[in-house]
Amino acid sequence: MKSILIPLFLATTASFAQIAGQATPVEKIKIAKGFQVELLYSVPKEQEGSWVSMTQDDKGRLICSDQYGALYRITPGAKAADTKVEKLSIDFGHCQGLLYHAGSLYGVVNADAYQGRGLYRCKDTNGDDQFDAVELLRAFPGKAGEHGPHGVVASPDGKSLYVMCGNQTPEPTCETSRVPRHWAEDQLFPMLLGRGFMRDVLAPGGWLAKTDLDGKKWELINTGTRNTYDIAINRNGDIFGFDADMEWDTGMPWYRPTRVCFMQSGGEFGWRTCSKKWPARWEDSLPAVVDIGPGSPTGVAFGYGAKFPEKYQDALYICDWSYGKMYAVHLAPNGAGYTGAAEEFMSASPLPLTDIEVSKKDGAMYVSVGGRKVQSGLYRVTYTGSDIAKEPSSLNEQIKDVEKFHQSISDQMAGRGALEAYHGKQDTLAIDAAWSHLSSTDRNLRFAARIALEHQPVASWKDKALSEANPRAALTALMALARSSGGDKTLLKPILDALGKIDFKSLKGLDRNTLIRDYMLAFTRLGEPDAATKAELIAKLNPLFPTNDTGLNRDLAEVLVFLGDAGIVAKAAPLVNDSPTQEEQIDYARILRFAKTGWTKELRADYFRWFLRAANYKGGASFDLFIGEIKKDALGTMSEEEKLAIKDVLEAKPEAKAPTFTSKPMNFVKAWIVADLEKSLGVGLEGNRNFQNGRNMFGAATCFACHRFNNEGGAVGPDLTSVAGKYSPRDLLEHIIEPSKEISDQYGSTVFTKKDGSQVVGRIANMNGDNMMVCTNMMDPNNFTNVNVKDVVKTEESKVSMMPPGLLYMLKEDDILDLMAYLLSKGNPDDPMFVK
Repeated sequence: MKSILIPLFLATTASFAQIAGQATPVEKIKIAKGFQVELLYSVPKEQEGSWVSMTQDDKGRLICSDQYGALYRITPGAKAADTKVEKLSIDFGHCQGLLYHAGSLYGVVNADAYQGRGLYRCKDTNGDDQFDAVELLRAFPGKAGEHGPHGVVASPDGKSLYVMCGNQTPEPTCETSRVPRHWAEDQLFPMLLGRGFMRDVLAPGGWLAKTDLDGKKWELINTGTRNTYDIAINRNGDIFGFDADMEWDTGMPWYRPTRVCFMQSGGEFGWRTCSKKWPARWEDSLPAVVDIGPGSPTGVAFGYGAKFPEKYQDALYICDWSYGKMYAVHLAPNGAGYTGAAEEFMSASPLPLTDIEVSKKDGAMYVSVGGRKVQSGLYRVTYTGSDIAKEPSSLNEQIKDVEKFHQSISDQMAGRGALEAYHGKQDTLAIDAAWSHLSSTDRNLRFAARIALEHQPVASWKDKALSEANPRAALTALMALARSSGGDKTLLKPILDALGKIDFKSLKGLDRNTLIRDYMLAFTRLGEPDAATKAELIAKLNPLFPTNDTGLNRDLAEVLVFLGDAGIVAKAAPLVNDSPTQEEQIDYARILRFAKTGWTKELRADYFRWFLRAANYKGGASFDLFIGEIKKDALGTMSEEEKLAIKDVLEAKPEAKAPTFTSKPMNFVKAWIVADLEKSLGVGLEGNRNFQNGRNMFGAATCFACHRFNNEGGAVGPDLTSVAGKYSPRDLLEHIIEPSKEISDQYGSTVFTKKDGSQVVGRIANMNGDNMMVCTNMMDPNNFTNVNVKDVVKTEESKVSMMPPGLLYMLKEDDILDLMAYLLSKGNPDDPMFVK
């Protein structure tokens, strides 16, 4: 099913020579059906820089900041020629966040200019319509960098500000905190460094804080993000951000795509440096609302006030700078949290989006592009249809609109709000209020309850946690106790005893993961148990491996290796070679690198033979270094005698060839066409399919190399988890067998024709000045071709998909049907399509 994006004009090519010094022309921009784009202003780069942040004043004028310079005020005209741009006279700028509010201009400086990084306020003290006084409200520690302080927005009541900072900005010692101040790294094994970017930055990582309009008192709201650039607040007062990925981690099990997060009170989002990032299954963190994919998040805004249809008024708009895409994220309440779906709203290549403002004056959306000294511009987006939703025109209507929203939210969401009232303070009522929700089936509600509990004195609820009989409540309470223990080692045995009373087999889904995560937290916070306790735990946990949950299996293996279980090696070592994804294989190699006992010569040899295969795997800039570190650590556990026994394997050199994710030889079966298989898509998918083989075939066909599915796999192609709700079985099969028949606008590639007649085909992944870094191979996301904008004479959409054809030619018909069932089941092994 193709996206509803359409070109503004029929032309699909444009000459770069004729747009030198101009922002991307509108005929190059795709926009959702019914909308139009106008280019109001191309910023003269040498004189006015490259704009990265934007706000609107009380007269409907826009104020933009050059990333490396001054502020500019823009009065949009009826057309581009009528648009007025003026440089503000005040010596201020370098802002990555701007907010005009309560008669003042707030700016978040991410540079060494002025008094350095921090939140500033500018005022017009003499009424001449020019800001003439600037004041530093709060300095932020650390050095200038792209992971520094970013967005600033006003609270719904207008009495406070929220400020968003990346993980290169240490928390500036907020006076109060909704996040319990006992954050830690909470990993069992030492990290892998890769290229070591920010290797010395420990928890809490990126953070969100709230302050008064004078910037005097600060409250920490949540932590654990990587580099969320901007935030926006919905009608319920809930905050959303668009967090960054670490592109150097691509292809590794700890890679996390860019994602929309509900920035819940007291929240922890699990960013840790290098290889220590937490997976979404760990319940001491909060998962994403929507995973987007690789990119570079910048500005976000809700469509409130826009003269758009209701669906688009209510959407959260998020900007991806590197891939030139704006998404409309359609959010919906889901228990105490939210769910959502991303729709590509506006895109071009290049289109380095930086910020969004919905004008209170004319109801249009204004969009800025720029950053890193690339060509900057200002666009206006309007809707041309007739089905524009009516916006509330009076205060009473606004109040009714908010009341209507509140009536639509669930009891869980209301319960979360009540629990959040206990965040950041001690209250004798908090324990009872929280306890009734520790066993909730809603993850966001359990999280809010646990945070309320962790703010209370441990002595007041410790015994209650250790004696809790409800397994689900006990899991949450014991997680809170391990985290709040303050390193009191006398709590280790009682916590382990309490965890031991929970029957693993009675648990389902995430509860099983949480039990194993609780063991991890007991060890990371309170230390290793004694030898006798280790033996008891091994006897209890080893028989549980393996399960049908791949994430749980890896956590179980890690705990057992940590405990010194010799028996886990024989079970887990084969999975280094046999797991269907490179990420899963790498994770088992990482976990087993510290296993000292349980190896045989054959297991050791097979383990190290895997490194010869992995030499052909592809990933981000740190990929080869991470793999090398795993091998080095594994060699460090071996004696010289053990090394000598497999000398031939250790000294073997890898053979350069296409990556294969299965250790079993794959042979050509047939050049399948849709007609060969469509007859089997009915009864062939009913109750007789093999889940594990379907997952294995997803890996054998290299699908996992580019696509995420059920929180596994690559991210350079679309996430396929929701294909069951988008495609019929036949349509899905057709997309796999004939990938170029209909190319998704979201993942299409561009043909860049240069002055010398040569062509580069791919997707722009990064930019700096006039240089574009083009990814030409989805299977090798770190291999870029540099293209200078000035050398390009023409661009056009490629008619050939970046997804290669023939991926099913090595599979038998039953394998293909198992693969189809796996995709259509959304990764659920209990789906009726599978044999029980």
